[in-house]
Amino acid sequence: MHLNPYGEYAVLLAASLANDWPDRRDGIVARAREFGMTMTFPAASTDHVRTRAVVDRWLTVVDADDPQRRAALLNGQMAAVTAYPRLTDHDDEGWHLHYRDDDRPLPEVLAAVIGVGTALHLSTRGMHRLGRCAAGLDAGDDCRAVVVDVTRNGRQRYCSVRCANRAAVRRHRARS
Repeated sequence: MHLNPYGEYAVLLAASLANDWPDRRDGIVARAREFGMTMTFPAASTDHVRTRAVVDRWLTVVDADDPQRRAALLNGQMAAVTAYPRLTDHDDEGWHLHYRDDDRPLPEVLAAVIGVGTALHLSTRGMHRLGRCAAGLDAGDDCRAVVVDVTRNGRQRYCSVRCANRAAVRRHRARS
């Protein structure tokens, strides 16, 4: 039974946008499609800038240093979204929930989906399962990539194998 259609993909979409910001609106829409969003978005000239603001606000949740602060920030972001959950049956996908009004602009839809998805991810998997790459915490490394921990054991700390290996080499050299 699939009860959480928004959690994982929405948080991974937000991290993907944060880690590799598209140059244009088309890139944002393409990325949303890669992560499973099938709807069309009415275009506005401010979509690129407003969506960047959504991602930047979301990054304050990523960077929050304790669960209470993280929850407060995320609750504030979700409260700012005026959409409410609704059943829909579009694209022959069968009945499912959307956390947005129909025909809303791209930034508003992403704010709703990312906010609810992040809340579902953190509440079902753990408040510690979102953060920055641990390599950025190490001296000599500037990686600031967002890490969404979707592993079984809940211990993902690095954004990539490359960052994990570089950190391991630094630790090994420090011991030698």
